Amino acid sequence: MLLTLAAFLVAIALLVAVHEWGHFSMARACGVKVLKFSIGFGPRVFGWTSRRSGTQYQVGLLPLGGFVKMLDEREGPVDASELSYAFNRKPLKSRAAIVAAGPLANLVLALILYTCVNWMGVTEPEALVSRPPVGSVAEKAGFAGGERIVQVSFEDEPLQDVVSFEDFRWWLTRAALGAKSLRVEYLAAGEQKGTRHSARLSFESLDVTHADASLFRSIGFVTPYSPAHIGDLSPGGAALAAGLQPGDLVLQVNGLPIADGAQLRELIRNSGASKAPHAQVWRVERQGQQLDIAVTPRQEKEAAQTIGRVGAMIGGMPSMVQVRYGFWAGMQKAAQKTWEVSGLTLRMMGQIVTGESSVRNLSGPITIADYAGRSASIGLEQFMVFLALISISLGVLNLLPLPVLDGGHLMYYGWEGVTGHAVSEAWLSGLQRLGFALLLVMMSIAIFNDLSRLLS
Repeated sequence: MLLTLAAFLVAIALLVAVHEWGHFSMARACGVKVLKFSIGFGPRVFGWTSRRSGTQYQVGLLPLGGFVKMLDEREGPVDASELSYAFNRKPLKSRAAIVAAGPLANLVLALILYTCVNWMGVTEPEALVSRPPVGSVAEKAGFAGGERIVQVSFEDEPLQDVVSFEDFRWWLTRAALGAKSLRVEYLAAGEQKGTRHSARLSFESLDVTHADASLFRSIGFVTPYSPAHIGDLSPGGAALAAGLQPGDLVLQVNGLPIADGAQLRELIRNSGASKAPHAQVWRVERQGQQLDIAVTPRQEKEAAQTIGRVGAMIGGMPSMVQVRYGFWAGMQKAAQKTWEVSGLTLRMMGQIVTGESSVRNLSGPITIADYAGRSASIGLEQFMVFLALISISLGVLNLLPLPVLDGGHLMYYGWEGVTGHAVSEAWLSGLQRLGFALLLVMMSIAIFNDLSRLLS
């Protein structure tokens, strides 16, 4: 809990500070006087005033945001000697640059974080796929589990190397959400070299309204390949009651050969889908001997469905690989990832607005805090990747043409640039109220989604 809270506060403070620093630094570069730079809202916790510039720097009590207050005649009287330093007196291009600098700073931060991760290297599962669920896209394409993914591409584009399972999942994500076909080159299970096989994964018929674990279950590649070993047992669980032990390797269930941990997990889940599961005969290998053990999964509720569970970790540790890039390649990959994630984020937001994607995909501070804690517990590299993703989301969100956001102000400046006249105060006031209401609705939905995930 303490790690989650600390990781969340660090993440929010960094992302807000970088965003506001973008506005602040561009304002200073354009000759605008900055009165206050605040990380957080509400009462000041601590701060100081610069003797040279007169700018007040402070940290507010509420960490979810920040602001840069600039000298502006619209917000109060300005001494005649300082009129040239007022924001509202600056040319249109300067005002637009100041507003755009905040979101762009978040995108630059993501680029830097991805670059550092690429240079440092990160340990990820190898691109070995598990046995896909029956009826999934992967199962229909002929995958049976254990295949090594070598190269992929969108439709007729050139093939590109796949360096890890996470790399492959990113290709799947973009293809599914973009309704594109994916060409996959792979080696058969157990082969390091040999004849390559080719498959085409088509996602046109997938329901992508919910970009969550169910989407990858429909695709068929949920987790990397891992042997069907039994891990830690839950006290009072069906696995412990049946006599299973950590380290047991499951070979068969009711005579059905078990290829990997993913197949066994899916079989257990499906056993409780419609009615209470029956006893199953599990053949396991324990210390070189094969044993038959009767196991009865228990039916449990998960969200709106019923599933079977045995109360045990299923699946051994997947084979891992170190992914690291050189100086130039690391920067190039970082730029590519920043661009792709930005485009995907924008597309998802557009799909939510048009109804093509569910509002359940919106996440709020509770989910962000949860993922911050999880990524921080895994390691520095994963926490940096998490920060990059949130920084991109913050940057893209703020560029949307929604009143009260930076993109809304850029929309006003666009109107001013075309017509030669600023938006009237009456329109500005009305649009700001509308934008605030829409933002409040979005935040309410995001928090409701957070609570639903927490309580499900």
